Order: sequence, then C-alpha cells, then structure tokens
Amino acid sequence: MTPVADVKIQEAGAPGINATKPRIGIVGTGMLGSAVAVRLAESGAYAVSAYNRTAQNAGAAGAAGARILGSPAAVARESDIVITIVKDADAVRDVSFGPGGIVEGRHGGLTVADISTIDPAGSKEITAEYAQHGIGRVDSPVMGGPDAAAAGRLVVMASGSRVAFDACRPVFDYMAESVFYLGDGPGTAHTIKLAMNMQITMLALSLAEGITLVDKSGADPKAFLDVLNSTYFSTGMSRKKAYNMISGQQSPTFTLANLRKDIGIMASAAGLLGVDLPMTKAAEKVYDEALREGHGELDYTCIIRHIRERHGKGGHGRRSDGARRT
Repeated sequence: MTPVADVKIQEAGAPGINATKPRIGIVGTGMLGSAVAVRLAESGAYAVSAYNRTAQNAGAAGAAGARILGSPAAVARESDIVITIVKDADAVRDVSFGPGGIVEGRHGGLTVADISTIDPAGSKEITAEYAQHGIGRVDSPVMGGPDAAAAGRLVVMASGSRVAFDACRPVFDYMAESVFYLGDGPGTAHTIKLAMNMQITMLALSLAEGITLVDKSGADPKAFLDVLNSTYFSTGMSRKKAYNMISGQQSPTFTLANLRKDIGIMASAAGLLGVDLPMTKAAEKVYDEALREGHGELDYTCIIRHIRERHGKGGHGRRSDGARRT
C-alpha cells in the first residue's frame, strides 16, 4: 500500500479527470472498496475518484491512478456513478446525506450503487431519500472478497430502479462474473445478501467444529477435508479456506467482527418479518464469545480458534500448527 505521506487529497475539478471515459466514484476504500477501486482504475476504461474517511486507507486506489478527493460530495461532482462501500446503514446515510455528503454533489444523471451490506428496511429508506434529491439508486451487495474483486469475479445481486441498474450494468460486468437483477423492489438484494452471509456464518462454524472433532480424536483433519471435498457437500470454503483453518492461520479478507455485524442485521431483519431463526441466534452467541476473546479483527474463519478454546482443551489430537500432540 502507498505510504501515508504519498496520499494527497486532490482538489475537485483539478486537471486529471478524463471526461471522455465513464466517471466512477468510490466512497469507502476498506478491503473490498480498495480492491474495487484499484481494478476499475487499472483498467484504463474508467476515470476513477475515491474518498475514504481515513485518507491513508485510500493509498492503494491512489497508486492505481484514482484521484483521492476530500469528501463524498467532491466524488459525486466528478462521477456519473458513485459506488458506496461502507460499514452499515448509518454509515451509508452519513456519506449520502451528512455534511459533505453525496447529495451535495448531485447533478443530472448521477446514479448511486450501494455495495455495502445493510439492513433491507434501511435500504428502502435511503433509496426513498435519494429519490427526493432526484438521484437514482440501486442496491448492489456482492459475494466475494478483495481477491475476487481484484480478479473481476464478484457476484452482484442488484435490486431497485431498472434505469439505475442499466446505468451501472457495464461497471458491474467488469467487477463481476455473475450479475443478478432481482427486481425493482428496494431492499430485495440486501435480503438475499443476508441469506447468503447466513451460509457463510454456518459453514465456518460447521467446518470449525468438524475439524476440531477430528483433531481431538487424533486423526488428521486434512483427511476429513479431503473426504468432504470429494462429496456433494463440498463448498468453496471447504476447498479453499478450510485447509488454513487447520492451523488457525488466515489472512483476513472478511473480518469476524464484520460477519458478527451482519449476523446482527440478519436477526433484526428477521424480527421485522416475524421470522424465527434459531440457528442464527445460536451462532450469534458463539460469534459474540469470539469477539470478547479478541478475535474480531481476524478472518471470520478464525472462529475455529474460539471453538478450540471452548471445546478443544485437554486430551490428545493435534496442536493449532497441525502437529500431533504427545
């Protein structure tokens, strides 16, 4: 990443914007937002500008050729499409309608695409407020982390205005290997995104418990994964991240704290719909315990560390580095 000293906030309207290219703004350059910004900037097909509350976190985007600006409003003024990628609905509201927010930079033809994972009810309210300012907005949460974004292998789930979706479609196609338009109802895509993250929640726990069980028996957890991955029950997680779960080491692509945040949104959305999700409630407690143990900034698959600490003390089996205990 570019050193902090190299990250300079540029003036909106300064030389450097290529008006002959589609203009894309990125608001929020965390792990995923940075990867999206870098891919779009390095393509050469787009004029990219970006904003992040902590400027040094926009370093990679700046190094790739994106213009780093001082506010979401500045990004909006220089963009045809603004992509928001922030923590939650409150953060979306802040960058959208707060001081220096996107609506202050509105102009004819501006479209907003929200890639954040937020609650569907909040998304509906945000879409309605954008409409009051004459700005089209499309929900567009994604599946896939920074590596998938860098390679253009995200999965986009979109809902909302068809006009807004069609405006964003070429950008989605460059970011993703699959794009689903799920209808004009705002919030629909975020509901499906929550259901998808529910699968991540449960799969990580199931793999963690399976690995721990086999490990405690003294057998090789890798053999468990090899058998699993030869069957109908194989998943991308079991084929890729699960082998690193054996050692408990995984570079974070999606933190445990962020997944716990999404579990809370799942529970809230279910409550509004009158739906009981007993397994999600149980998982919420387990992830809460892991957060209290200080695992929040680790990759979500490091939930296995908590499972081992909770259920794996004593006895035989293997150490967290994969070696057999003696």
